[in-house]
Amino acid sequence: MAIALVTTYLAGYRVPLYERLAARHGVEVLCFGGGDRYVPAWFRDLDEQLEAAPFPARRLSGAREAFMVGAHYEAVIAPFAGGSILPAVYAGAKARARPFVLWASVWAQPRSLAHALALPATRHIYRHADAVVAYGEHVRRFVAAIRGRDDDVFVAPQAVEPELFARPVAPAEIASFRARHGLGTGPLVLYTGRLVPEKGVDVLLDAWPLVAEDATLVLVGDGPIAVRAAATPGARFLGPLPRPELAVAYAAAELAVVPSVPFPRFREPWGLVCNEAMYQGRPVIATTSVGAVAGGLVRGGETGLVIAPGDRRALARAIDSLLADDALRRRLGDAARAAVAPYTYDAMLAAFDRALARAINPSPTGP
Repeated sequence: MAIALVTTYLAGYRVPLYERLAARHGVEVLCFGGGDRYVPAWFRDLDEQLEAAPFPARRLSGAREAFMVGAHYEAVIAPFAGGSILPAVYAGAKARARPFVLWASVWAQPRSLAHALALPATRHIYRHADAVVAYGEHVRRFVAAIRGRDDDVFVAPQAVEPELFARPVAPAEIASFRARHGLGTGPLVLYTGRLVPEKGVDVLLDAWPLVAEDATLVLVGDGPIAVRAAATPGARFLGPLPRPELAVAYAAAELAVVPSVPFPRFREPWGLVCNEAMYQGRPVIATTSVGAVAGGLVRGGETGLVIAPGDRRALARAIDSLLADDALRRRLGDAARAAVAPYTYDAMLAAFDRALARAINPSPTGP
């Protein structure tokens, strides 16, 4: 039997990992959709994603079928997502004594009535999963505090496609990108992601009039704040861009901003836009609510600048400081490119290798 990996959608940045897991461990990816609060409408065509998948993948209909996964696979990998899906997958795996690996992304306990009611069940899964794969050191620390140990918690460094984001971008491509989107020749500050409050977009738009340097704020993505973004003086709202074009956007910009703020139900698990920008040698301004900061990739004064969440004046000052100092931008950008280099799909695969080995063949001396 194969190993099942349960998830929501087939995001492009996960495909290289799933290909490796399928080749190494015979993993089949089971997708249930859902999580629409965090997923843009243009990404919700799960059938199209499944048809294009270069590895075994199929749709999972719901909690009842999720419970039966353990009957058909020799081991199960699943994240905290999808409401009742994770408890059903976990319960079904345990009922049939199948090894269960939790793929953990949370690094601060969500605060809502639903999360409070589910807390006993989620803590049970944290404690009794046979092994855990964590998004980064920040998640490993959170999980280890619940489990009371960290010898079976393995960090899978978050990765994006280097063939897209690390490739050299020619000046002609940048010029064409600027002309196509009416961006002129001045400095650009780039935001990429969902245009929603928890991503700090309102804070960024409030900060932009305070930026003293003459530059254009470029916003790529979609969401409910798109209307305000399009109407903000000095900003250009481009909407979603094809993934291959994002590398050109980063190369055209002087820096990227990831101004996420903590919400009761959400704290940025990682922020892969940090990896994308850093591959192009662009420094990142991010808040302490960004997982890539808590996990050690974006380091203040080393690979970018780190500020408190929700502070529009601090954000404006940080943007000004980088726009005004070419040498600082180059130093941070060069260090960022070097820092992101180890965040590869092979490193992710190695973490899953260790977690599956531990789950399937637990140490006789372990807890």
